[in-house]
Amino acid sequence: MSATAAEASDRTAPEDRTCEERSQRLRRRLERLIGIAATEGNSLVPLRNGDAIFGAMLKAIREAEHTVDLMTFVYWRGDIAHQFAEALADRARAGVRVRLMLDGFGSRLIEKGQLAMMEEAGVTVTWFRKPLYLSPLKQNHRCHRKVLVVDEQTAFTGGVGIAEEWCGDARNEHEWRDTHVQVTGPAVDGLAAAFAQNWAECHDELFDDRDRFVTEEHHGDSVVQVVRGSASFGWQDMQTLIRVVLESAEERIRLTTAYFAPDAYFTGLLCAAAARGVEVEILLPGPHTDKRVCQLAGQRYYEDLTDCGVKIYQYQPTMMHTKTLTIDRVASLIGSTNFNRRSLDHDEEVMLAVLDQDFTATLDGHFEEDRENSVLIERGRWKRRDLVQRAKEAAVVPIRRFL
Repeated sequence: MSATAAEASDRTAPEDRTCEERSQRLRRRLERLIGIAATEGNSLVPLRNGDAIFGAMLKAIREAEHTVDLMTFVYWRGDIAHQFAEALADRARAGVRVRLMLDGFGSRLIEKGQLAMMEEAGVTVTWFRKPLYLSPLKQNHRCHRKVLVVDEQTAFTGGVGIAEEWCGDARNEHEWRDTHVQVTGPAVDGLAAAFAQNWAECHDELFDDRDRFVTEEHHGDSVVQVVRGSASFGWQDMQTLIRVVLESAEERIRLTTAYFAPDAYFTGLLCAAAARGVEVEILLPGPHTDKRVCQLAGQRYYEDLTDCGVKIYQYQPTMMHTKTLTIDRVASLIGSTNFNRRSLDHDEEVMLAVLDQDFTATLDGHFEEDRENSVLIERGRWKRRDLVQRAKEAAVVPIRRFL
């Protein structure tokens, strides 16, 4: 090492060296244990709530010059659904190759007139596993990924569906709280592959002469690993991702999830982290949850978790639909995956494992703001919950693996 380099190293603050060491250690664990290389040179823009998320996505679609690939679990109704349909149709009329993949169950409420309009304009629409045409073994395995890739160089992923519920800025119970991320750089390839994997199951043509297969340039400093969860049997990469991150945490875990219904194993990982001195905080939907049965399945574990020292908060203003996890101020997970059996065992999912202190700090800041609008589950009070609540929790046990 040169004298100049040695001097620079000496001037590096101890906490910065610690963060860098933790980041490198976690990167190698994830790459070795999942078998997917992380990419450098990415730029990530966190987008908070519908006004920011939909504005950025629609702008990218309307400016597309070559290709637009959009996959979503939810495509429901409302003005925002019309805006997306019109934007996609407009680009198709202009000669842009536009592909739209909808989950056969999650998007069943889409307006038929919108579908007809898009297809007439030249949008190629396909469905992932329509329930009527499936074997019983495939009925429960859905495509929950949310991915938009524009011109092969800009991508989006996160928690939002295309529906009125996500519009606004979480100002009231009718405007859901959610987080998406805009990605440029080499990690776009991973999100494009997530789209291509599911498209290949549904459509004969995987690519055409509009796909330029451009080389992704470096746009920022974020290191990103794109992890895909598949709707199949056995241990999945998504489970490995969550496990490695939880077991690697040394200082702090902050988990925000829309649907919290883990099994005993992942509950044990959270408790084990707390037992070794890690501060574990979980932020969940409160009174405005859209799936009460899933909330009950998670509440069955509240007593075990609070006994371990895990702090659980319930968000009060509206439905909390965000899916993020941060650890030790150095790493973040963001994407479509919930902390429940359905996401980890049954559905097609995609998550970004991000090694970037600034990006993680932004998500931590969002967590802290959301926590201010949440109620802490008090250990003693929860242990004294009434028999009716306990009976409801017990009633969902037979179906919790599907939640």
